[in-house]
Amino acid sequence: MTYTVNGRRFAEEPAPGQCLRTFLRALGHYGVKKGCDAGDCGACTVWLDGEPVHSCVTPAFRADGRAVTTIEGLGSPGKLHPMQRQFRDAPGFQCGFCTAGMIMTSATLTEAQKADLPRALKGNLCRCTGYRGIEDAVRGISGVETAAPGKAVGTSVGAPAANEVVTGRAEFTMDTHLDGMLHLKVLHSPHAHARIVSIDKTAALAVPGVHRVYTWEDVPRRRFTTAIHTDHLVDPDDTRILDDTVRFVGQRVVAVLADTVAAAEEGCRKVAVTYEELPAVFDPEEAMTEGAPQLHSSDDPFVRDPVHNILLELHGHVGDVDAGFAEADVIHEGTYDSPRVQHAHLETHGSIAWMEDGRLNVRTSSQSPSIAKVKLGYLFALRPDQLRVFCTRVGGGFGGKQEVISEDLVALATLDTGRPVCFEFTREEEFTTASPRHPMSLTVKLGAKADGTLTALQVRNVSNTGAYGNHGGETLYAGGAAVMIYRCPNKKYDAYSVYTNTVPSGALRGYGMTQPAYAVEAAMDELARALHLDPLALRRRNIVRAGDPLVAMSEGPDDVSFTEDGLAKCIDLVDEALARTAGEPSPGPGWLVGTGVASSLHETAPPTEHVSEAWVTLGDDLVYELAVGTVEFGEGTSTAHVQIAANQLGTTPSRIRLVQSDTDRTGFDTGAFASAGLFVAGNAVLRAANAVRDRILEFAAAHTGVHLVMCSLHDEGVVCGDRRVSLAELVALARARGIRFTAARKAYGSPRSVTSNTQGFRIAVHRVTGEIRILYSVQATDAAVVINPAQVRGQVEGGVAQGIGFTLTENHHVDANGVMVNPNFRNYRIPTYADVPRTEVLLVESSDSVGPLRSKGMAECCINPVAPALANALHDATGIRFRALPLTPERIYRRLNASQSVPTA
Repeated sequence: MTYTVNGRRFAEEPAPGQCLRTFLRALGHYGVKKGCDAGDCGACTVWLDGEPVHSCVTPAFRADGRAVTTIEGLGSPGKLHPMQRQFRDAPGFQCGFCTAGMIMTSATLTEAQKADLPRALKGNLCRCTGYRGIEDAVRGISGVETAAPGKAVGTSVGAPAANEVVTGRAEFTMDTHLDGMLHLKVLHSPHAHARIVSIDKTAALAVPGVHRVYTWEDVPRRRFTTAIHTDHLVDPDDTRILDDTVRFVGQRVVAVLADTVAAAEEGCRKVAVTYEELPAVFDPEEAMTEGAPQLHSSDDPFVRDPVHNILLELHGHVGDVDAGFAEADVIHEGTYDSPRVQHAHLETHGSIAWMEDGRLNVRTSSQSPSIAKVKLGYLFALRPDQLRVFCTRVGGGFGGKQEVISEDLVALATLDTGRPVCFEFTREEEFTTASPRHPMSLTVKLGAKADGTLTALQVRNVSNTGAYGNHGGETLYAGGAAVMIYRCPNKKYDAYSVYTNTVPSGALRGYGMTQPAYAVEAAMDELARALHLDPLALRRRNIVRAGDPLVAMSEGPDDVSFTEDGLAKCIDLVDEALARTAGEPSPGPGWLVGTGVASSLHETAPPTEHVSEAWVTLGDDLVYELAVGTVEFGEGTSTAHVQIAANQLGTTPSRIRLVQSDTDRTGFDTGAFASAGLFVAGNAVLRAANAVRDRILEFAAAHTGVHLVMCSLHDEGVVCGDRRVSLAELVALARARGIRFTAARKAYGSPRSVTSNTQGFRIAVHRVTGEIRILYSVQATDAAVVINPAQVRGQVEGGVAQGIGFTLTENHHVDANGVMVNPNFRNYRIPTYADVPRTEVLLVESSDSVGPLRSKGMAECCINPVAPALANALHDATGIRFRALPLTPERIYRRLNASQSVPTA
């Protein structure tokens, strides 16, 4: 067969049944991404004779004799196609994994198609941006600015890797091939709970190309936790690489290593496993009852109460809630349920391992290569100098890659065989084996005086941690932020993290706060209506104020700095916005219109230890090299770090060369999660840059004989009094004396500050079908000092979009046998372009942060108030309270049509 790819003609024979995506990637066209392999996400879009197609569902043979164009053939960093330039300048991307496909589709759109983008972009998904940046890119609206020397902070400069992202040349984890590389696939358990009696490898090892079949008997028998935190003691060591007991459908049973993915998959099918099925339990309340099936042994030290399947329980109180309820004029109590939600980052989990100079190298899609290295060293008894872990660009994370769930198997296989090994999750494996958001059921009881003053606040939280603990304990602690938001003399918080025979739960944007925020804010809305008060008036009366202690479970001291009323300002801004802006008009008769508001508080770093180290060096080429361990996966920390360094060094971002997320080339970094990528690592960057600046100035002052206070650093040199000395001269002089302008500095996640968010929605609900349309969306956020306005807006828009999915469309459906029944994008339904409104983002600038240059991270907190604001708007429109998410049309339809109280619109 003859193919023409990006203008190059060649003869090649695809494998039988091979799709165009894998064919093109095998030829080195890595801009063609894998997001689903089902034609759902569009990350693999290429042109076939100028027409966009999803190459994952296009047979390779159909390209015979036709012209194929990939993102690499559309333009190059030095000669961008107009649509690539528009995506760079909007900016129209965050993590960048969907960007190649988005550009390939967008570059073919006619003016008529651009006028109907919901239809034109229906085949391309983005999990990061909220789509507004993509719309701006398609329409040619630019948001990127150029920073003057020393003025980078506060400017919407572009991402350092922007040109590489829009041309498909930015490397993600799987965008490489190593000679002799083997492929690993996993056989998953079909049972929710079973003991493995025997495993017969014979038929699998007979499959041509299969090299190894690993079972629980072939791996180190060390317990560990897949969760990533600096202090591993906060998470339970309840997991093994492979185990002789399986506790959820989808758990790893066997790993097969082969020459090809197809051979490894066939090997998995040939493995014969005999199981002894055990009783299973899927509901956490049932799991805590006497006689329920027990998941973990009674002699396991990490479990608080193994007999009742309780990993951890928290009990805290302030004051006396019984007395508080006794003095209340009105009491409200309700139970609010949040389901499992998947991260749905378009790049699936994956790792590649190989040996080099006697050292194990692991290239992985992780939010923390430093801690992944620590865990691998522990599992395989490797010294730190025997192991390197690093990331290239990561295609989305949202907390899902705050786990070690692919690195261990490739390390095992490479250490065993000495050969490179690749392991890449399928989309189905993401849904069935990776760690989704914890399902939580929260009962909230509130008491208040007639004027709205809270007298008692009580919460019972039952969290389903699944088969293993992972982040079960830490997310339980985090939920206290939903209780801290209100002043109340009497509070009680009881929480349980419970094992069940379901997929282990993990970290997801909002980290244990999203679910309690939904419950508490929905309950506050119901309390306001019972008191016949405006919901915002009730919040204003009771929100925590500057100078108040942030109290949830005790009155002990904390390390949180909270000196401004950012939350009150957020509430006022959203109230004003809803009053002045109607948004889209109501669709017409048959639609009910309602408005809802909710707020949240979020600490700017986790309470557990978080540390980051940054290195800054002025090179002989007069470019500053900034080395920091934080991973870039769309949250924008790389851009912010470069801006902070450029700002302090009196230069422009173009003169900062970034080295990141590589344990050989950067210092230790706990990881990019819990907003710490900006808050902690940003402080390390600030301190290192300041230290290098000071060294240059001290050297220049000594060289010129001018007092230090008369010296200032600028883009090209140092001004000492009335004399200017170039950086080139200073570097040459310093080198001659054996002096380098370099510094390393560390920062820690303490003290911390608090960010606030208030979300408002105006919605229309169809009184017959239950369909919800969002007419207006607005969020105000306490951003403190804004490092990059475009990035802050993009993070908020993306968080709101993800929150809308959490609230309206996404649900991890598990049947009566513990099997997830919708493990694909088509049936899971993350929001598309058509589902997401444009959100007005209002920034409250405050100065109470202890972050770098008094900034606060925005990537995580913005999701927390979305669900309760939508639920409150639905109640306002229909008069019916829905307490279980998601708010699907089916659920709304049933309740609306069963109610006689719904207005006729």
